[in-house]
Amino acid sequence: MDLIFFDLDGTLLNDASEISAFTKETLILLNEKNIAYTIATGRTMLSAQRIVEGHEFELPQIYNNGVTVWDPKIQKITLENLLDNAEISTVIDAAIAQGITPFVNVIDKHQHFIFHSETRHDVEKELVYKYFSSSKATLLTLEALPLNSQVTNISMIGSADTIKQIWLKLNANTNLVAYSGPAQEGNNFWWLDVHHQSANKGSAVTNLKKQLGASNVICFGDGDNDLSMFALADESYAPENAQAEVKKSASAVIGNNHKDGIAHFLRERFSL
Repeated sequence: MDLIFFDLDGTLLNDASEISAFTKETLILLNEKNIAYTIATGRTMLSAQRIVEGHEFELPQIYNNGVTVWDPKIQKITLENLLDNAEISTVIDAAIAQGITPFVNVIDKHQHFIFHSETRHDVEKELVYKYFSSSKATLLTLEALPLNSQVTNISMIGSADTIKQIWLKLNANTNLVAYSGPAQEGNNFWWLDVHHQSANKGSAVTNLKKQLGASNVICFGDGDNDLSMFALADESYAPENAQAEVKKSASAVIGNNHKDGIAHFLRERFSL
């Protein structure tokens, strides 16, 4: 049994963060051929599900770089490798010390909560106004964050130089792993996403491989958070827009994400 895992941003999605019409048709063809596929993304369920909704993703889905697994068939969320109180404080302090607003993501009883301090920059205010306020998340002040909350990840956005300083500091902590990259708001801004060090896509992929009885795992990804699943995959493919390290680790480099590179590859690979 083949089991395909798609990263979203920079991989399955185009540069407008959408599943194109051609890619959508390709997913339908995979489904008709009973070829199993799902997603493994660093995004939260909140931001990812509005994109994949209606695209026949019926198998368990990996979010937050492996922290959250959602099974749509039985409506069950599994959470692993959550951040503890000390780790949460470390991340929050590092962000606030640099004048950056931390957004603390919590899942409790299938509800998504985002706790944050006062926004200081326009790019942060736009994030709250454009995305969070119109989503199903409940926005609360950072002071309202209860102890021992089920924190899946802490995210932030800011100038590239400032985010890099925070990234370096947090990745020096053996209990944490931080991923970063250019934001959609422009190359002057970078995002940062922080998880528990044990959280990674590879572990979640391994668990789903066993659960679903797959014999051949095929992974697609473009960022450093995809390397853990590339390491265990039978086949791994990076679009030409992927980071250099990811392309070196891949079985092969395929077409650009904005040119439906994954969809074109799948049509040839599976004779769709």
